[in-house]
Amino acid sequence: MLFVLLFMALVLTLIYWGVNRYIWLAVFITAAVVHSLWWPQASWLGSAFMCLIAAAAIFLLGLPQLRKQFISQPIFSWAGKILPELSSTEREALEAGTVGWDGELFSGDPNWQAFLDTPKPTLSSEEQAFIDGPTEQLCKMLDDWRITHEHKCLPADVWSFIKEQGFLGMIIPKSYGGLGMSALAHSTVVMKISTRSITAAVTVMVPNSLGPAELLMVYGTDEQRQHYLPRLASGEDIPCFGLTSVEAGSDAGAIIDQGIVCKQSWQGKEDVLGLKLSWSKRYITLAPIATVLGLAFKAYDPDHLLGEETELGVTCALIPTDMPGVNTGNRHWPLETPFMNGPTSGEDVFIPLDYIIGGHSGIGRGWSMLMNCLSVGRSVSLPALSTGAGKLACLTTGAYSRIREQFNSPIAYFEGVEEALAPIAGLTYLMDSARVLTVSFVDNKEKPSVLSAILKYHNTETMRQVIDHAMDIHGGRGIICGPRNYLANAYKSVPISITVEGANILTRNLMIFGQGSIRCHPYLLQEMQAIQNDNKELGLSVFDKALFAHLGHALRLSVRSVWLGLSCAKLVIAPKNGSDECKPYFQQLTRLSANFAFVSDVTLALLGGELKFKERTSARLGDGLSYLYLASAILKRYQDDGRPVEDQPLMHWSMQYCIYQLQQALLAVLANYPVKGLGGVLRCSLFPYGRCYSLPSDALDKQAAAILLEQSESRDRLVAGVYRNEDPNDPVGRVENAFSLTLASAAAAKKIKKAIKAGKLSPSNDKATLAQQAAAANIISAEDAALYTQAQAAVNDAIQVDDFDKDFFK
Repeated sequence: MLFVLLFMALVLTLIYWGVNRYIWLAVFITAAVVHSLWWPQASWLGSAFMCLIAAAAIFLLGLPQLRKQFISQPIFSWAGKILPELSSTEREALEAGTVGWDGELFSGDPNWQAFLDTPKPTLSSEEQAFIDGPTEQLCKMLDDWRITHEHKCLPADVWSFIKEQGFLGMIIPKSYGGLGMSALAHSTVVMKISTRSITAAVTVMVPNSLGPAELLMVYGTDEQRQHYLPRLASGEDIPCFGLTSVEAGSDAGAIIDQGIVCKQSWQGKEDVLGLKLSWSKRYITLAPIATVLGLAFKAYDPDHLLGEETELGVTCALIPTDMPGVNTGNRHWPLETPFMNGPTSGEDVFIPLDYIIGGHSGIGRGWSMLMNCLSVGRSVSLPALSTGAGKLACLTTGAYSRIREQFNSPIAYFEGVEEALAPIAGLTYLMDSARVLTVSFVDNKEKPSVLSAILKYHNTETMRQVIDHAMDIHGGRGIICGPRNYLANAYKSVPISITVEGANILTRNLMIFGQGSIRCHPYLLQEMQAIQNDNKELGLSVFDKALFAHLGHALRLSVRSVWLGLSCAKLVIAPKNGSDECKPYFQQLTRLSANFAFVSDVTLALLGGELKFKERTSARLGDGLSYLYLASAILKRYQDDGRPVEDQPLMHWSMQYCIYQLQQALLAVLANYPVKGLGGVLRCSLFPYGRCYSLPSDALDKQAAAILLEQSESRDRLVAGVYRNEDPNDPVGRVENAFSLTLASAAAAKKIKKAIKAGKLSPSNDKATLAQQAAAANIISAEDAALYTQAQAAVNDAIQVDDFDKDFFK
């Protein structure tokens, strides 16, 4: 029995550490020999059992040809029959982008040391100068009330400035006249502008992420780049991209817009080979003013002018909007956020083949182009806009709750308000951490398709939570529209961010885990590609290696998950450059990564292709991967910032929030598991002590909220990148000015309140008179009285709301 126990302990240890097959062979053979020689008196049954184990190990690990014939071949044939054939669009979507840190998280044993060793992303001096110069100047020019309710678009001087300063060509290389900015700089510019005007932010971000520029840079011909990129960079051409149509919203592959290959006269030439296009698109940003339309359509060649194929696939082309048959100019009105957005259509518009992005060779490659380039846009633009809204909420809501008094006390110190302030701060810290980490991957030449879906979904949904809390705290001050209101447009724009670039319901339920499970899993995509390989012999060889590596991986995950659960991950070694306060988080994320990967493997094995019909299971597993990523971004940001002690409440709050949500996602999967009873077994194995993690405590809420209520380096880091000023005539400057004066006069205000309570001063609504009386009674100095009076006047102005005469409503 001692031998058996020691042998099993050794086996479990080797499984946990994932040793190679040669060590396994040596261990099993040695164990069989030792058992036979050292315990000859043992029963023949025990010796036979040990020999059987050794023989099985030799067969499975040492004789791959026999293993392939008797085990892998039958599974390979069976899987080939039941696995549905992937369409070309499905295959391109699955293979789009790159896998990096998301693959580590999916492995169940992330390499935290390598993760922390990656350099901190930074802006170049030139990029910082652009943010401090033209971007700051643009923000000063933006009057969101006038843009929204008077102009209903950007004013002409703003448009001119945007073009002249190169905002429309931030991602275009300098060699073509663009600014050649990094993704971090691009994101930071959009974030800052969004804190001033959503309309201006969308106008700037679309040409740099969702327009044709990136498609041209990656896939365009030299002639197309030379012609269009300088014109796009200077603003001479305004681009838009038409993908969404009535029949095809989130299911972009269902577009019915088409191009028929034909020959037609063109610019005086006869029988020019090209396509006759017909399309009807909607929700196309910048379409009403675009001079060049990027168009996605399906190409057909019924007369076989290009070859044997009739259906050529999704194709992208560039079309000047002044061509005959192109219809643009009308506008949509997206929740009174007046960025240019509208429909575009065309009927029998002929274009030569060189209008296709990439020329003739670009026919049928449009879906691959879009899947690779749109993932980068989702990584940069919308997350930046969402983070900007969070930073604006932190800046203004903290200030407003500090200056606004009820029951003779700032509302910031009411526990109910603290409960809302804490997530505003903590979730903004989370959004900004994920934003910076993701664009750093983009700058390292990655195309993070899975991470872009995570960021698009979670940053926009988190923005919704933050803005809702901010509106609750502002109360009537937040719901009355007018020049003073700095939250209303952010609040109204939330559904826009959640809807565009793939509806969030689709993103969460189908994309994050549906794509992530195949792209990020270490073996699954290899197995699928091997099964569908036309060369069956080569496919079987690849499948055999991937299958047994997968089985070993799954076995290791099961042992790691159980052990890490029983030990509460206390023995996990944290990265050497991780701080002491972060060590428990590295340990628990390692445990939860193993749990997530194990549950994912079991679920994929049970459901296979049926998983796409189990959307809620897929969504919850997607949440698990998402919160692993978001939590890792927080730890990276805290380390990169130099582990500031004063930021610890934000780090702890957001980490505890993510880990709790991760736990809840996994438990929800197991509570609703498709195989009855198995969910309970897995739950007891992975969470042997029940729910381990909880949301941040009231005490931590209080600490996180307090950061928003004082001027400090921590507050400055949290709201870095927001447009800030203390102009008492500016919507944001007004409340920030009152905040600064309130803090400066806090000591005087405290003395006056104390004197009133002691009966030394009579209460008065006239703050100037009250200050004079306090000075006359030597309760405060004359200088303090003047400062107190100024602060009270600023507060009174900052809490006011707008009203309008009757003519305004006619």
